Amino acid sequence: MRTVNVAILGATGVVGQELAQLLGERQFPLGNLKLLASPRSAGKKITVSGQEYVIEAVSAESFQDIDIAFFSAGGDVSKQWAPIAVAAGAVVIDNTSAFRMDPAVPLVVPEVNKEAALTHRGIIANPNCSTIIMVVALKPIYDAVGIRRIIVSTYQAVSGAGYQAMEELDAQVSAYTAQEEQTATLLPVASCEKHYPILFNAIPQIDIFDEGDYTKEEWKMINETQKIFGDTTLRITATTVRLPIMRSHCESINVETKHKMTADHCRQLLTEASGIEVVDDVQSQEYPMPIYTSGQDPVWVGRIREDRSIDCGLNLWVVGDQIRKGAALNAIQIAEYLVPNLR
Repeated sequence: MRTVNVAILGATGVVGQELAQLLGERQFPLGNLKLLASPRSAGKKITVSGQEYVIEAVSAESFQDIDIAFFSAGGDVSKQWAPIAVAAGAVVIDNTSAFRMDPAVPLVVPEVNKEAALTHRGIIANPNCSTIIMVVALKPIYDAVGIRRIIVSTYQAVSGAGYQAMEELDAQVSAYTAQEEQTATLLPVASCEKHYPILFNAIPQIDIFDEGDYTKEEWKMINETQKIFGDTTLRITATTVRLPIMRSHCESINVETKHKMTADHCRQLLTEASGIEVVDDVQSQEYPMPIYTSGQDPVWVGRIREDRSIDCGLNLWVVGDQIRKGAALNAIQIAEYLVPNLR
């Protein structure tokens, strides 16, 4: 297999560091590797597969001779640098929301619509982490019996808001232990006027509020799911909540299917599906939880049961590490699929 020259823009962030780690873990056919970030991070060092790399400040010359560039430094950064990387000959796999709903940019989850990646014009979008986790679990059901409606409530880890949110939860734990006042400066959204402690709390706001009093996170799940499935008739509603979990998002998903599917059939179908691990033995109190799924690659599904309030309904409890499958791993899988087709 040919080797691939790779750049990671946003290499010092949570997702950027996970990308670098996964390149080694998955034995990606790596040629040269450039780790890029803002000028303030230039000079820092990161070790990848036993080799030390120095962070470089991103510039117009950064993407020369790069085959694949992973972007995870924020939407504005992607909008600025992605066209420059594409002009230099790189394929950009973007982990921000900058291009997800652009009709000319494929939005790809390899277990669902990997072929769409081959239609790219230089940029491929990585979906929102919660969307990825959900569509991986629902794709086998969608293919088997169709889906009319999805009701999803998410319970999301603080790492979804970055390192600083994780550090703030740590600080609140320490303050509580020391019987000191807890301070909150980041959640639900750093730019908002009000901030709430996350320790012992559940915050029903992820991102800012938008049309119809849904948050932007909720709209992402709705719009991105329709685009990935290529089905604008899918009826979807979402509520997204932040919990004091360090890593791994949870989702309670109710689906109304077009044709009847039993819980046993669903369980068998998901057990056989790629990228899914079923843990569903309620008699033994076995079901997916973040303490077991953090740092793991699959999407985990349990609590599979029929919704007795409608004729064709299922309930699922879905958990996935949003930094891995919900972000970095999904991007790496897209790149692996692209490798044989790179010019």
